[in-house]
Amino acid sequence: MIVKHMGDSTMTFLELIEKFDTEEKAILYFIEQRYQGKKICPHCGSDDKVYHRKDHIKLFQCNSCNNQFSVFKNTIFEKSDTDFRKWLYAINLFLNGKKGISGYQLQRQIGVTYKTAWRMLKQIRIAMGNHEDKEFINTIIEMDEAYIGGKPRKGNNRTKSKDDNDDTPKPKPTPNKRGRGTKKTPVIGVTDRLNKQIHAKVAFPNEDGKSLTGKQLLNVLEEVVKGKSIVVTDEYTGYNFLRKSDHVHFTINHNEMYVDGIIHTNTIESFWSILKRGITGIYHKVSAKYLQNYVNEFCFRWNNRGSNTFNLVLRQAVLV
Repeated sequence: MIVKHMGDSTMTFLELIEKFDTEEKAILYFIEQRYQGKKICPHCGSDDKVYHRKDHIKLFQCNSCNNQFSVFKNTIFEKSDTDFRKWLYAINLFLNGKKGISGYQLQRQIGVTYKTAWRMLKQIRIAMGNHEDKEFINTIIEMDEAYIGGKPRKGNNRTKSKDDNDDTPKPKPTPNKRGRGTKKTPVIGVTDRLNKQIHAKVAFPNEDGKSLTGKQLLNVLEEVVKGKSIVVTDEYTGYNFLRKSDHVHFTINHNEMYVDGIIHTNTIESFWSILKRGITGIYHKVSAKYLQNYVNEFCFRWNNRGSNTFNLVLRQAVLV
């Protein structure tokens, strides 16, 4: 059976059910995307005598070592008992939602339990972050941080007592500050302005009065920036390490202006805005433990605008 390549990044629901109206078609499409015509046995490494079993759509047979292996071996789908068509529906729904979808919405749309829906979305985010980091070379870099963890709380004058006769004022909740010095979780971002690519990493959960260090910022920068580049930041002192580097460092004072020719951080500020709106509007709150997965999701969406993201997620679903 021949399954044609998709032309668009996502499909409508009707297109989806017409294309994958059987489980067999869904699995064959994944095999095409994953193996690209070259099947390799994970047991012996042979690519010579590996055959798709006709009596079992999910299995390959290697005649070199006489072992069988799943078509989903070493992928995000490997340990799932959910119909693969539902996985494809979930991926398409996820990609069609500009800011993603919640576990409860996915639960309703594809008819699984909330626990299964939550795990499926978690696995899809893992695939979104499963790629080799791009290298930003000889370009203009914008670098900045964002702080994730809910809006600042103003606090009430008093909390209500269990005893209605007790009029003793209760302490105000501690406000959650914005920006640096907050208890929120910091995310460090680097953007390649010319190629419109974002790289972002979650840092430590902040403590009172504790700031990001220059070493932390440098480590994230060096993950993707290779060679001498123009680096634009705000005037945060943590970026002073750039003075001793080979990079050309420009700063923008946001108390005075936001744009001074090429000196601005508007690109990465736009990304932070999308990330925060997505987390607040769709997911409402995200624990620091899983925050990197959500950051990867929004980096994937930003970096692959206009690409065939459906096929890309399937290819990046391979974990090794």
